[in-house]
Amino acid sequence: MSEAFLSRQPLINRQNRILANRLSLHLPGGASPRDVTETLQSLGEAWPTEGKPVFIDCRGIPWRIELGEWNVPANATFEISGAAFVGDDAAQVISDLQEAQLPLCLMIDEHARAALESGVAFRFIGLDAKRFPPSQLKALTAQTQSYGIGVAFNVADRQTFQECLNAGLNAAASWFFKMPSGKPAKAVNPAQAQIIRVLNLVRRNADVREIEAALKQDVTLSYKLLRYINSAGFGLSCEIQSFRHAVTILGYDKLNKWLSLLLATASKDPMAQAQMHTALCRARLMEILGQGLVDRSEADNLFITGAFSMLETLIGVSLDKILETMSLPEKISDALLGRGGVYGPFLELAVACEGEDGEAIAAQSGMLGLSAAALNQAQLDALAFAETIDL
Repeated sequence: MSEAFLSRQPLINRQNRILANRLSLHLPGGASPRDVTETLQSLGEAWPTEGKPVFIDCRGIPWRIELGEWNVPANATFEISGAAFVGDDAAQVISDLQEAQLPLCLMIDEHARAALESGVAFRFIGLDAKRFPPSQLKALTAQTQSYGIGVAFNVADRQTFQECLNAGLNAAASWFFKMPSGKPAKAVNPAQAQIIRVLNLVRRNADVREIEAALKQDVTLSYKLLRYINSAGFGLSCEIQSFRHAVTILGYDKLNKWLSLLLATASKDPMAQAQMHTALCRARLMEILGQGLVDRSEADNLFITGAFSMLETLIGVSLDKILETMSLPEKISDALLGRGGVYGPFLELAVACEGEDGEAIAAQSGMLGLSAAALNQAQLDALAFAETIDL
């Protein structure tokens, strides 16, 4: 089987929340439909069956219904272009699709009419925001709304996202929300400063009573902290009921990892939920990838590096100014500010997995000695983890 690396995108709905996730398969030249099938089969138990719908983008490789023994998850949706409905084997493709009854997203192209008139049912209709201007998006959405739910792809920025919504589309697949929404603030706000104060106390191993007193100055901090710790992703066998209880069960090092999430929740950006989800995915992905490559004691630092990699967008303050106020290990700061140090390559790979460049993902993965299978499974594990955290 050819080595196929995955990248991913979220689909953001009208409420600025993640509606679904999209997995793109990056296969080398000459890859066959069978390679697509084998890659999907290799994901096995890592597939997030309990999570949101998952769109599967085969990157233009003509695929057939060669799913073999793979039991297609109920939340999987296959993207297919109109071109598949006009070739010499179009009749066989249509017959196979009708028999398989797979959830499909038709990607609108110059052959879309043949697909829509084929009798094949589509759950979603995909429109390329880079290819079609707003006026055409609106017209195409009106023409196809009876065939499936309209979603946009290749959305460059927040303005384009809003134009897609105005055109009648229901969601957009992209990372446009990773860009800050306005000018950077000169300093963190009082709520953020209080969280940083608590984090610094924990990192200095301050007395529990001093940390509790700082938390009590903002009751929402204690509430959010306990909510995160008791989320399913943490995997505790008992419910944590107080900060003192958390220290007893977890210890300061683990608690620091979860306090780090509080800083991201101080965001007032309308896209905060999607941004936070992204930070969680990066955090968990880096933590998993570090297993066997860095000392076990540094796993929490990898998690924190990933979680903090979105701080500039989430908080709206330049990263260097944020880090000036925090007591962080040099390895974390080096990775965040310049992708340097021991953790830098892990962060580079986590960010690359959010892009469109399969070669860059493969190269960065190779630098760390990671196979495509290991990276793909780690991505799905990270995605499943983020889904379990109560944001």
